[in-house]
Amino acid sequence: MAVQFSLAYLTIPGIEPIEQIKVAKKAGYDFVSLRTIPMGLSSEPQVCLEKDAVLHKAIQQALKEYEISLLDIELVRIREDLPTDYRCAFEKGAELGATQILSSVWTNDYSYAIDSYGKICEQAAQYGMTVNLEFPIVSCLTTLQDTIMIQDKVNASNLKILMDMIYVHWAGVTPEEIKKIDPNRFGLIHLCDCPKNPDKTQIVEVVREGRAYCGEGEANLKELLKALPNNPCSIELPNTKRILELGVQGHANRCLQTAKALFVDE
Repeated sequence: MAVQFSLAYLTIPGIEPIEQIKVAKKAGYDFVSLRTIPMGLSSEPQVCLEKDAVLHKAIQQALKEYEISLLDIELVRIREDLPTDYRCAFEKGAELGATQILSSVWTNDYSYAIDSYGKICEQAAQYGMTVNLEFPIVSCLTTLQDTIMIQDKVNASNLKILMDMIYVHWAGVTPEEIKKIDPNRFGLIHLCDCPKNPDKTQIVEVVREGRAYCGEGEANLKELLKALPNNPCSIELPNTKRILELGVQGHANRCLQTAKALFVDE
């Protein structure tokens, strides 16, 4: 089966959902991935569909008009001061066709995280949705091993591991390690590359605005991807410099072109 690609929100951050849908369609993506559980950042649209019926309907119409599907919604963060009931957000996402939810851990209390994921996975299951847990280097869950531990403790069939290539690379995960793991553990894949010789003191800046196009960095992307199941790939590749050079559409186009090149047989 051909690899399917989605345009993640962070690739062109700050954009409104309707415009993101248009950009994704024009570039040739199969899906779009929207941030409908806002983080409260002043630099991004506060898209909260359970509180905005007009926007929900407009997104629904845009997805239909541009003949593109919504793959996932984000971002469920696990932290003591944040909600653990996301049923309204999940319901609205499911109504738009989303089947996947992105999530990450922002507490050092893994017992709390495990308990929270038990509840959240039950909520997601009500709407036929899968929770994808990632391990960003900037979060409180940063290794594949700990992610597997949480997945085992939660023991929910709809909790999968999201493999973001920049975090996989930085965590030192190898293709050989991946091959030893049950492929059913894995969910969505986030595609990008790690810039060569990154400044280790500027990790947050690299993550948020300096990721490299696929094949132009130092990660062993082709072998890592060969080791993973053929799951949908959401391209999450924020790069402020490239957006300024190419424009939003040009950057989205380039992201998809370089990602597709990874899957061309040599």
